[in-house]
Amino acid sequence: MNEPDRLSRELRNRAFAWITEDVDADSREELEAVLARAMHGEPGAAAELADRMSGPLEFGTAGLRGPVRAGPNGMNTAVVVRTTAGVASWLARNGKTGQVVVVGRDARHGSERFAAAAADVLYAAGFDVRLLPGPLPTPLLAFAVRHLGAAAGVQITASHNPPADNGYKLYDESGSQIVPPTDAEIEAAIAEAPGATRVARTPGAPVLGPELVSAYLAKVASLPRGSARSLRVAATALHGVGAETLTRALAAAGFTDVHLVAEQSKPDPDFPTVSFPNPEEPGATDLLLELAERVNADLAIALDPDADRCALGVRDGDAWRMLRGDEAGVLLGEHVLSTTDRRDPLVATTIVSSSMLGRVAEAHGARYAETLTGFKWLTRAGEGLVFAYEEALGLCVNPDFVRDKDGIAAAVLACDLAATLKASGRSLLDVLDDLATRHGVHLTDQVSLRVTDLSVRTRVLNAVRQNPPSTLAGVAVSMEDLLPRTDALRISGQGLRVVIRPSGTEPKLKTYLQVVEPVTESLADSRAAAASRLTALRADVETLLSAG
Repeated sequence: MNEPDRLSRELRNRAFAWITEDVDADSREELEAVLARAMHGEPGAAAELADRMSGPLEFGTAGLRGPVRAGPNGMNTAVVVRTTAGVASWLARNGKTGQVVVVGRDARHGSERFAAAAADVLYAAGFDVRLLPGPLPTPLLAFAVRHLGAAAGVQITASHNPPADNGYKLYDESGSQIVPPTDAEIEAAIAEAPGATRVARTPGAPVLGPELVSAYLAKVASLPRGSARSLRVAATALHGVGAETLTRALAAAGFTDVHLVAEQSKPDPDFPTVSFPNPEEPGATDLLLELAERVNADLAIALDPDADRCALGVRDGDAWRMLRGDEAGVLLGEHVLSTTDRRDPLVATTIVSSSMLGRVAEAHGARYAETLTGFKWLTRAGEGLVFAYEEALGLCVNPDFVRDKDGIAAAVLACDLAATLKASGRSLLDVLDDLATRHGVHLTDQVSLRVTDLSVRTRVLNAVRQNPPSTLAGVAVSMEDLLPRTDALRISGQGLRVVIRPSGTEPKLKTYLQVVEPVTESLADSRAAAASRLTALRADVETLLSAG
């Protein structure tokens, strides 16, 4: 028998122990079936069992994320129960017993029962638990934490991950996602938690009424700066939970000519019309752009399944295209800075996003910050924050009441900008041209190395550390190692920048590229020159990664 097919006594005993402590009958049966196949020597069964038992899922700053399946290395009720026991213990140690904790969820497989299990554990532990009323966008959970003065918030969601996945996201009392060392403290508390059958659970946590959603919508409706409302919008929720909240938010703000992609407007955990429910992925927005063309829309909007991300689509000549996250980011950043009445405002983006926002901020006399990747850092960028974005379609236009990316609010403000421009005979692309002329053409791209063995990411990064390039795209470069702040490398030269880092949510090594070309005569010529340099940079970076 090959080694991967051999079932060790130690693995068998660990599986039996987990099954004994599992609180869900279906999960017990599922793992028992895998164990039985492994005990009978079925090819691949022992390897599958070893994978399921290789957990627990790591609790990081993004919480948990993994496939819905039985065993410690999966999302299931037993894992959620033990995780929540650890969270409750951590909250108690920090003097939060008895305080409000909000629990929300999306509509993925398992979300309803996982949210109920989390609420039951927290309720039994003495917390004033409030459940969100049904599957709702993640920004509603972040809003509820601040609105209710809660000690924490738990959202059951896997955002834009594949259909098989689910996750567990934790917000602290600030309404932001947790940061180190909180994640390590909670992970230690989870490790100390007893088996799931020994964790106290009390059902009966109250469900919040519609007034919470109404309070959020009222805040979002106050975001538009202009008075123009003539705008036709095509939108999709990509089978997630955002369609109803989006249409209500737009209507509350005065945008009523909204057309939804019917096939994708109702929550469906199988995401049947897309191969990957992420607006960034090729093909994910095809139905949206077809609808935009058919109804002669002025703007297209795509939310990801939990509606914290927002992608914008525009007509470019004779065809529609989706804007890159950096394009949407600088557009809305410019709009916010052009209309804010905040004294000494601050805008922020991450080290892997376009640096154009810094030039936009300088032109407005505003402060600018670059943080590590992730909104957990962006929302902590400093006092006076009025806007933050990351290139992966994360936009925060409303940090006063949501300390996280918020696709619903971003969509409302994008409609405000598009309607204002339409009233004066201009478009979002016209503003992008203005910004490029004023601040230089900033082109960005990404090279992702998907791996099955996570050690490959470390090996490639270390190879680049030990043998950094001296030139890229014909430009002399220098390298900065961002350890210990984060496991990343930044390579810079005249008019170019490369950042290499392992993804925190996917089995990828991600490389972010940027070239900057000043506009001296023709914008078209400068864009062509920048595109040529970006192509050369991409080729050199691909060679660099393959050598590692």
